[in-house]
Amino acid sequence: MPYLTRRQFTSGLAATPLAFAGSAAGFADDGFIALKASPAKAQLLAQGEKATDVWAYGRTVPGPLLRVRQGERLKVRFINALPMASTIHWHGIRIDNAMDGVAGLTQDPVPPGGRFDYAFTAPDAGTYWYHPHFRTSEQLARGLYGLLIVEEPTPPGFDADLPLAIDDWRLTEDGAIHEASLGAMMDKSHAGRLGNWVTVNGISGPALTLPTNGWVRLRLVNTSNARVLRLKIGTLGGRVIALDGQPVTGTQEDAKILTLAPAQRADIALRVPGEPDTKMELLAMAGDREISIATLATRGPAVQAHPMPQLPPNPLPVLSGLQDARQVELRMAGGARGTMREATHKGQVLTIRELVRAGQAWSFNGISGRTEDPLFRVGRGQTVVVNMINDTAWPHAMHFHGHHVQVIERNGKKVQNAPWRDTELMERGEVVKVAFPAENVGKWMIHCHMLEHQAAGMATWFAVA
Repeated sequence: MPYLTRRQFTSGLAATPLAFAGSAAGFADDGFIALKASPAKAQLLAQGEKATDVWAYGRTVPGPLLRVRQGERLKVRFINALPMASTIHWHGIRIDNAMDGVAGLTQDPVPPGGRFDYAFTAPDAGTYWYHPHFRTSEQLARGLYGLLIVEEPTPPGFDADLPLAIDDWRLTEDGAIHEASLGAMMDKSHAGRLGNWVTVNGISGPALTLPTNGWVRLRLVNTSNARVLRLKIGTLGGRVIALDGQPVTGTQEDAKILTLAPAQRADIALRVPGEPDTKMELLAMAGDREISIATLATRGPAVQAHPMPQLPPNPLPVLSGLQDARQVELRMAGGARGTMREATHKGQVLTIRELVRAGQAWSFNGISGRTEDPLFRVGRGQTVVVNMINDTAWPHAMHFHGHHVQVIERNGKKVQNAPWRDTELMERGEVVKVAFPAENVGKWMIHCHMLEHQAAGMATWFAVA
């Protein structure tokens, strides 16, 4: 995959599944990128081992790497060649509501053999991704996801740009997707579908090359169903410069261990060593063990030294009016080792045993699953404060559609200058207040991105009029 860089440095990643949309997905005569979802095979295990039957966009995992310049329009024709209905959700983009891809809320699911045209303007530069929003936990577990890069109008000046999609698969001993556990209540009621095999850009332990002495923009994306990744980036000397697509401002302390919940992204500015053939490891923490998930090695003559490139700010609305904000409570309950005894599901109060028989295990404010009525309605421009209370024994990655939010209080303590995020990780027992200006008109989901939790009740929505 050739990098888009200041010096057009070409990496040794040409064999990885990430590719430009024009070559991997194809263009229709009317300017739409044709993006087909279909059954395919992927070499998740080592070369020479058995390939895995997956579902994929453009027959690759991840799907085609889509790139669009900030402020320009992206046009994608989704073609469904799967045996199941599906949609595409453009995760993290402050998008037109009709293009958000949420089945049953913003559009009907696209049936097998059907198609749907997505066309939207990307207002914010940064690292984003796309995935289904219909039976998401199963379809993502089968391999349906891809990365979307929104480029700054003026390139910031990195010597290489390296997107890394990190996935956590649950495979059988012969490398097949573990079909029997798809939708299992054990996963729904516990941590979610945790895997046993890690890939980076669809490859197990890839060897990646970097320009000697250069500045590299590592775009790390957690595409797992439920795995919270803890990456050891301190050994690489990397600095976090953006989270969930939004540049980090102020004096943020450099992370040694980077925590990425499912769906979260982090851009890292990495100063590459000045000696060729220097090797580094991207490490993931598994308890007290360190696991190498990718090898990074310098290649070629040293590039000319220059200061670390800076990212320009995105045009996010200003957070103000907290004193007059709409106050909303979102209390999470349920799951294994929880105290929830009953909840309302589809208009009926059910006991926990009845909920489990209905495939539900969690609730927001005593309601399990998305309802016809929103959690709240608000006028455009109104500031909203959501007090999220994790009254469960498990972490939850809370994702807000169509907006970015800012933490203003955590466990009773005020927080200043928190980064803007579209997905906020809440540890068990935490109480977190987030605030955002409701500037995007439409119907927007709030849900846990531990996708089995979403499927088992942790989903609601709000309306901006």
